[in-house]
Amino acid sequence: MDDKTALVVQLFGKNARLYEEKFMDTQGYQNALDVFCRHIPRQEANILELACGPGNITRYLLHLRPDFRVLGTDLSPDMLDLARKNNPGAIFQLLDCTDMTTLPDRYDGIMVGFLLPYLSQEATVKLVRDAVSMLQPGGVLYLSTMEDDYTKSGWRKSSTGDDYYQYFHQGAWLQQVLQEHGFHVVHEQRIASANGDGTPVTDLILIASL
Repeated sequence: MDDKTALVVQLFGKNARLYEEKFMDTQGYQNALDVFCRHIPRQEANILELACGPGNITRYLLHLRPDFRVLGTDLSPDMLDLARKNNPGAIFQLLDCTDMTTLPDRYDGIMVGFLLPYLSQEATVKLVRDAVSMLQPGGVLYLSTMEDDYTKSGWRKSSTGDDYYQYFHQGAWLQQVLQEHGFHVVHEQRIASANGDGTPVTDLILIASL
């Protein structure tokens, strides 16, 4: 774990309950989450969620598809405690996304809802490459990021005054990475949102299948 990642883990651990209060409502993302679920028709499908936080997306997925078998992972023990409380029907474990290929199972879907703003381009390419090896044929990958020019990535202050490093990614670049690794984009959506410091930002969601 590099220093930037360690700072983010510390930040989310310290403010886990504040994050839970602010983001448990996934209403703004439900259209895209519905699309993700519709592209996984198999009953009792295995779903891997990376950087699950307090289990906000997990809760919505299991509400919509109670048959899903969800493994939620995060680097923050505090977030995992909240995720377990919010989703007694799911399994959660401590895991760095860079180590997902150490998991023994293969998945019908991989959910990456709130991770890309903390991954460099190099780390994002590795994530997509690893997802290919972790997905079943026809598997579905959900990616969400804050869209802007990559050169605008840099240090930010959170609403609690903590410093963290935030990466921006562009849709065209992400689509190219997905296509180069054999994915076909089935859904693209942009949502007006706000950064941790209150500045306006565009959330980009891409859903792709193998």
